[in-house]
Amino acid sequence: MPTPRKPDTPDETKRILDRVARETDSLGASALRRAAEQAREHLGAGDKPETDAIEVWGTRIGRILSVVAFVLLAIWLASYLLRGA
Repeated sequence: MPTPRKPDTPDETKRILDRVARETDSLGASALRRAAEQAREHLGAGDKPETDAIEVWGTRIGRILSVVAFVLLAIWLASYLLRGA
């Protein structure tokens, strides 16, 4: 059995450890956790520069209002379809 080689850099070490962690997580739990983290970061405007507070808060408000509008629209559509159109 060949001996494992040592990682060349700390970045490579971190990449290997991240890959092992991803592969050992259960598929459903890790996918759900990843989706929740992505949604939290998206709604929290994690992709906007922290130096511009107005842009960050405007993005957060807009994204949260869009989720609220989507939920209300889905409820309206479901009630419309359940009434028998």
